[in-house]
Amino acid sequence: MPTIAVLGLGEAGGAIGRDLVAAGAVVRGYDPAVPAPEGMVRARSEADAADGADLVLSVNSAHDAAAALKAGVGAVGDGVVWADLNTGSPGLKRELAAAARAGGARFADVAIMAPVPGRGLRTPMLACGDGAADVRDLLGPLGADVEVMDAEAGTAAARKLLRSVFFKGLAASVVEALEAARAAGCEDWLRDDIVRELTAAGEGTVERLVTGTRLHAVRRAAEMEAAAAMLDELGVPPAMAAASRDLLERLSGDTGSSPARASAARRGRRGRSRA
Repeated sequence: MPTIAVLGLGEAGGAIGRDLVAAGAVVRGYDPAVPAPEGMVRARSEADAADGADLVLSVNSAHDAAAALKAGVGAVGDGVVWADLNTGSPGLKRELAAAARAGGARFADVAIMAPVPGRGLRTPMLACGDGAADVRDLLGPLGADVEVMDAEAGTAAARKLLRSVFFKGLAASVVEALEAARAAGCEDWLRDDIVRELTAAGEGTVERLVTGTRLHAVRRAAEMEAAAAMLDELGVPPAMAAASRDLLERLSGDTGSSPARASAARRGRRGRSRA
């Protein structure tokens, strides 16, 4: 059974580490804020965890990813893979790959493609970089679902973040809409309406949304200006409504005295009056 270092024992790292232990792997765990649970070897530092490991999984945070690699890569054996599972930008992943190579390790950019709670090690992962195949070959027999892309580090991160623009944006819009509907006294009605729309989505939904948005951008920009104003009146910050309005105004382009330009002018006047 392989020896695997898990750096970061929060929600994701803790769940993955526990599943690795259950699958029979030797897990060397380190987190400066969370003690390694029973079944893991409690390492004293990143370097201590990485020493002798066949694979290093960095699951701390994008903010800490570079510092963790710097602290631990010197203890990694030649050719051992440093896999970064944090949600970082493609640029950060390329920087980490270069730092890993400079330290004698190979690198894998591993994107976790679904929520980890309830799935743990079985959470779908997308991996790229020169160490991606080793991540699949080491973790696959233990129960992991790792898809390998023949691409440079940063490619998997880019795909995850592109999905996040949609999924997290959709979730934020639903939360904002329901908050406003609660203030307006019709939350149950709107919740049911959202469920009906999502349930009815089909193969043509995406194309219909894209085509309709571009075709009716001017009118919809004015509609979202009104929606943002309504949320202001309800005492709900219109973050998503205002962002939708701004996107529609950008798509509408230069339309002279269009509602989009008029709303932009009104916002400019409001900003000057507040100043």
